[in-house]
Amino acid sequence: MLNISDIMQTVNMIDHQHLDIRTITLGISLYDCADSDIQKCARKIHDKICRKAERLVATGEEIEREYGIPIINKRISVTPIAQVAASCDGDEYSVIGKALDDSARECGVNFIGGYSALVHKGFTESDRKLIMSIPETLANTGLVCSSVNVATTKAGINMDAVALMGRIIKSTAEMTAENDGLGCAKLVVFANAVEDNPFMAGAFHGAGEPECVINVGVSGPGVVLRALQDVKGASFDVVAETVKRTAFRITRMGQVVANAASERLGVPFGIVDLSLAPTPAKGDSVARILEEMGLEVCGTHGTTAALALLNDAVKKGGVMASGHVGGLSGAFIPVSEDEGMIEAVKSGSLSIEKLEAMTCVCSVGLDMIAVPGDTSAETISAIIADEAAIGVINNKTTAVRIIPAPGKSVGDSVEFGGLLGNAPVMSVNSAGSSEFIARGGRIPAPIHSLRN
Repeated sequence: MLNISDIMQTVNMIDHQHLDIRTITLGISLYDCADSDIQKCARKIHDKICRKAERLVATGEEIEREYGIPIINKRISVTPIAQVAASCDGDEYSVIGKALDDSARECGVNFIGGYSALVHKGFTESDRKLIMSIPETLANTGLVCSSVNVATTKAGINMDAVALMGRIIKSTAEMTAENDGLGCAKLVVFANAVEDNPFMAGAFHGAGEPECVINVGVSGPGVVLRALQDVKGASFDVVAETVKRTAFRITRMGQVVANAASERLGVPFGIVDLSLAPTPAKGDSVARILEEMGLEVCGTHGTTAALALLNDAVKKGGVMASGHVGGLSGAFIPVSEDEGMIEAVKSGSLSIEKLEAMTCVCSVGLDMIAVPGDTSAETISAIIADEAAIGVINNKTTAVRIIPAPGKSVGDSVEFGGLLGNAPVMSVNSAGSSEFIARGGRIPAPIHSLRN
């Protein structure tokens, strides 16, 4: 039972510490939309999404009013389109991309995810067709998000897919050059992708999921930062306990919203993803949390250790608040979406190499990073390969969302606005990796993948 102190504490977190529900995401299975005629398949997809999600936005707004909890985004995730479209004749997959975009607009959601392919062990013809259509689809739609899983701990790393995705990212940037390569902000390359992630751009509705499901992503870096300001100078034991207690309260709020949305929409509740997802707003930053632990600036020595403590404590606090924690759950470090990360890059303290080290202990990976527009496709592929290796060896989800900003150089910045923020263009290693990427094939799964 909540007492008056709990209620006032939650009100304060919402009003002054940027606490919000980052997203309620409705997952929808599209397997029954398969058709040999791609136009009919697209119509079935459009109609089913509009039917299943017609009340999503209104329900979210209703919960906001009743509980006084901001719900920033209402989103949809769908079955990976490469699987749904496998029975279609032809290769005009962008027709389906447009159907997704149209249905998302009609439902009033912020984004729709699932223009996706899972190729960690190889390609089907449908996978290849979808991947080749990604640049055109992301250039010609506004709300569609795309993801490709190129590696798992069980399968290893599909280096042919890694090489292809470097070229796809370059092409996507070029086709959206008038918007600083915005299409790349809606494209994620994964290792060990999860089936119940509510966050964009990587959300898709996995094969093991029900017909429809509600997944909720919470936020709250500002709340954690404020809590740590109250224990300034205390030991790391106290820091960890403080983060755990705060994560518990944040996740509890997510659980309340998830249950309410599930009941009102008549679909099962899936998971609460308790990730700390920053925004460009001042004080809503993961970097500032790390600095509050005693770092002069995010990126200096000690940053990886501080992030490891934060990520672990968030998970420990969250799992006590909900019986269904999933998604990515932990701490995100997207450069363009975190004002503290942006400042750290501008000061020279935070490099891609340091970010890569940090991804070993955080929830996802190299996220919303802008690099010079003349960065080669092979270099981008090599960055993906490095990040995939971290995920495969450590049995965790990692990802790359990188923007080779057309016409931009180190010192410039790209502007996306809203939650996507702005990113300073970061330098990359000038030495080549083309011969490494050209080898192709598969990097084998690690020995510890043999768990049976």
